[in-house]
Amino acid sequence: MPQYRYQARLSTGRLQGGVLDADSAAAAATLLRSQGQHVLKLVPLQGAGSGELLKRVGNALNWSSGPTAKEVLDFTSQLAVMIRAGISIRQALEGISEQTSNVKFKKILQSIRQDVESGKQFSEAIAKYPRLFDALYVNMVRASEMSGSFAHMLDRIASFMKQQLETRKMVIGASIYPGVIATLASAVTIFLMTFVLPRFATVFEGKEAALPWPTKFLMATSNWMVANWWVLAVVPIVALIAFFMFIRTEVGRFWFDGTKLKVPLFKPMFRALYVSRSLQTMGELLNAGVPVLDAMTVTGDITGNVLYRGMWRKVQMEVRQGQKINVALSETSLLPKSVVQMMAAGEDSGKLGEVLEEIAVFYASALRDAIKTMTSMIEPLLIVIMGSIVGFIAMAIILPIFKMSAIVAG
Repeated sequence: MPQYRYQARLSTGRLQGGVLDADSAAAAATLLRSQGQHVLKLVPLQGAGSGELLKRVGNALNWSSGPTAKEVLDFTSQLAVMIRAGISIRQALEGISEQTSNVKFKKILQSIRQDVESGKQFSEAIAKYPRLFDALYVNMVRASEMSGSFAHMLDRIASFMKQQLETRKMVIGASIYPGVIATLASAVTIFLMTFVLPRFATVFEGKEAALPWPTKFLMATSNWMVANWWVLAVVPIVALIAFFMFIRTEVGRFWFDGTKLKVPLFKPMFRALYVSRSLQTMGELLNAGVPVLDAMTVTGDITGNVLYRGMWRKVQMEVRQGQKINVALSETSLLPKSVVQMMAAGEDSGKLGEVLEEIAVFYASALRDAIKTMTSMIEPLLIVIMGSIVGFIAMAIILPIFKMSAIVAG
């Protein structure tokens, strides 16, 4: 990391100098200002140029990658700390943009800083990048700008994002696990059918009439797979492409999101995920001071399931007409009745946001339990399926050998 020699004036008026490590001159100046020092002189030491060269190389290698959710989370946490330290948002954005190693994110932050310098609100500047700063982020920032609790709101946003990232990792990990096991099982089966089984074809040649039906069936299947190997290579790829194209359509998305809530093994996990995400999002927005109708719009978009999005939009229409939230939700099957009852109590007491966050915590715990249950059930189930397939193949190979041995012995 580059080093900078500085000279600064303390708040008492005394001069102070020294050397510090920082990613850039702007970052060094920002650090000194956060400590209450007025920077008089700041120069890089020899050797800093090589560090800058390495940094430029790293930036060049990272040119093609867009900002990740983790980078947005780190940016939010850093911005909260710097704002709380009394640094202006313009200086904070400048310092963070100088430190980030992602070139695309650096350009975005510089653009946001320019918008802020031109007089735009921070919420208005980040709204230009919805893929990085979603509607929840923008609305919570906008509410904090009106209430004057910007740093505190950034902390809440960072906490929410961190929890959502952890939840996403758990769900993706739980979804990938059965896919990996199924892929391995398919690969082993194909290997046995196309490589091992044909080796026994010469042994059974001329004795087809004496072979049991499992062996005949497997031999015929093996011959077809060897002769049409290209089908095994092309069909899975085409099927995957067709599937992903289908679920991108409106009909496909409804089918896929509905299926996730119907498959017995996956239903508890996805149900807990969508309920937790919905209630936590709405609770955060209401506690931030976002109007309830706007909060419902954002909540529906954040859930990640078109069925829940439709539910919240329908509730929004009924609330706009004067209906209570819990009454509008009483007809849906996507939320448990107990949740609707607790929401009714929160709505009557005027503490709906707090109640929603407490329920979301409970369902976050239920989500973790559902993931553990699912993975613990999938493992033995896949082992049984894999064992049955391999056992059937082994039986089809061994049975005729025993039968022929008995004929020879007789």
